[in-house]
Amino acid sequence: MISLRYYLSIFLRRLPWFLLVAGVISGVAITVARTLPPAYVSSVRLLVESEQIPGDLAASTVQVSAQEQLQIFQTRLLTRANMLDIARKTQALADLAEMTPDQIVDAMRARTDISTSAGQNRATFMNMSFEAGDARKAAAVLNEYLTLILREDAEYRVNRAGQTQDFFQQEVTRLNDELGAQSARILNFKNANSKALPDSLDYRRGQQLSLQDRQIQVDRAIANMTEQRAKLVEIFETTGRVDAGPSASPVQQRLTQLEAELNQALTVYSENNPKIRILRAQIAQVQSQLEAESGANGTDGTDPARAMFEFQLSEIDTQISQLQEEKTRIETRLDDLTTSIDATPANSIALESLERDYRNIQSQYNQAVSSLAQASTGERIETLSRGRRISVVEQPTTPSQPTKPNRLMIAGGGTAIGILAGLALIVGLEFLNRTARRPVDIVNKLGITPIATIPYLRTRRQKVMRRASLVAMILIVMAVVPATIYALHTYYMPLDLLADRVMNKIGIRG
Repeated sequence: MISLRYYLSIFLRRLPWFLLVAGVISGVAITVARTLPPAYVSSVRLLVESEQIPGDLAASTVQVSAQEQLQIFQTRLLTRANMLDIARKTQALADLAEMTPDQIVDAMRARTDISTSAGQNRATFMNMSFEAGDARKAAAVLNEYLTLILREDAEYRVNRAGQTQDFFQQEVTRLNDELGAQSARILNFKNANSKALPDSLDYRRGQQLSLQDRQIQVDRAIANMTEQRAKLVEIFETTGRVDAGPSASPVQQRLTQLEAELNQALTVYSENNPKIRILRAQIAQVQSQLEAESGANGTDGTDPARAMFEFQLSEIDTQISQLQEEKTRIETRLDDLTTSIDATPANSIALESLERDYRNIQSQYNQAVSSLAQASTGERIETLSRGRRISVVEQPTTPSQPTKPNRLMIAGGGTAIGILAGLALIVGLEFLNRTARRPVDIVNKLGITPIATIPYLRTRRQKVMRRASLVAMILIVMAVVPATIYALHTYYMPLDLLADRVMNKIGIRG
């Protein structure tokens, strides 16, 4: 009981400060509650609809969640340019002409309330409202918001789908050009190394083996012809004659044949036999041809045996020369084949690298073509509005009566806050005051127990002065607070506008 009386005495002692704080805050709250203009709130409800075409049949290329899509639209809607444009178009703010652009933007954002609701296996909604001093302006602003969001939704999805299609179209064109360039590089490489490509390696190796066999045959033929020439020279130098060997001319071979037939016939027939006479006539005729042939070869009637020897020797030399030329050609061709075969492994690696790059580009090109087809389908879906889209569930309506402010709640809440602030001030002052004012304070601070305490006794005059000062303080508070509020309202700014701008600045509406 003593403690309660003590705290009550402290409260009474600090009552002027309590009345000052509580009176100011309560007076402002009550004044604001009475002077705030009525506010009309118009609202709209939007729904994010799912795709109308199943994704497993034809998927849209705009892969963005409904929640993310609504956040994008909300951010774009509340941009500075949109807020200024809509505010000036609808004249949504009463003192628009006197406000700076920053104040207009803050006021429009503070009066706009946007919320979304979504969840797993639940539809995604957006609730949007706007507060204005005029019901028609509130509905007009919300209609502008709705028009902007629906236009942004259509343009956003169509543009995204179109950008995806354009990207893959550019990729297809780029990869097609790369394929052409790579094909040209492969072609140039094959043309530059046409004799040393891996696909003709087996053929060239077969040619190499065939030429090596032919080289052996030519070497053998040269050796035989050289031996035959040496034998011919040896026979002529020894006997002075030449045999009509395989290298003799047809006339010589014919003469030798006729002579052999004549010798064989003489063993059977006599000299007067017609057959013998015919053979001798043929031999004479062939000898005449041989002499004429020897004259044509420049023998000029020289010894027929020597002429035959020189003729056969010339024939053998000519054949040896031809064989030597053929051998030279074979060796040159073998050198070329050896060079090309040795270069084939390196060319094979280089060509494989070029073809591997070509295959990689071809794979990318095929993937790009497939993606382009999907992107074209997705762009068509978005153009025809068959993908995800935003639809209006509840259209904006013009409110028939004010929605705000709740004057009773503002006045009551302001009064309660004023009382709590006054009590907090008293508690703070007492907490800072460390003076001993009770016996218990002496015991707690000095550790001694007083025998008796004498209270402070005020004189009658002091009591009158204290009460007079208390009454004066109360009267001053009651006079100063209304006067201050009146001065602010009259000479600075109407309280409703002041409260409205404060709420716009902090983003909280009453």
